[in-house]
Amino acid sequence: MIIKELNTALDHPSSENGFDLSWFALRVRSNFERVAGVHLEERGYEQFSPTFTVERQWSDRKKRIEQHVFAGYVFCRFNINQRLPILTVPGAVSLVGFGDGPAAIPDREIDSIRQMVSSGLLVSPWPFLSTGQRVLIEKGPLAGIEGLLVSIKKIFRLVVSVNMLQRSISVEVDREAVRPLL
Repeated sequence: MIIKELNTALDHPSSENGFDLSWFALRVRSNFERVAGVHLEERGYEQFSPTFTVERQWSDRKKRIEQHVFAGYVFCRFNINQRLPILTVPGAVSLVGFGDGPAAIPDREIDSIRQMVSSGLLVSPWPFLSTGQRVLIEKGPLAGIEGLLVSIKKIFRLVVSVNMLQRSISVEVDREAVRPLL
């Protein structure tokens, strides 16, 4: 009886059936997000690969195309103990994780992304920046300056230090003007 219930649960991967289903990020080959998503759905898994619309200029016309917000990744909800069907999807490379295996993504993060995409507002990818990170200003009168990103009361400030003098100065910068340094 227990084996029959277990087999039923394995045949229906998107249903709970007593198993813990979590979100994971599946890394896929370049431009395989759509293909992987279709195959995951055909296999009965819940998948999510948000897109945004961008206007591209060709030599003779402008065209609106859809691009993936997280290029190279598809989010999928499944039981981590049943990952083989996920990894055999066309274009699948690996599950994103750390040294001890794939890392689950909290439901609230996926829900937040879904809410942003479905809001109707302009959504586009953005480089991940955190306070304390070294950045380069790309636009404006400070273009070309490198420094440390600091946040004070939700205002981004760039701190440039002179190590020899052990002194620093800071300036307020627009979020759009900086990019992270690797």
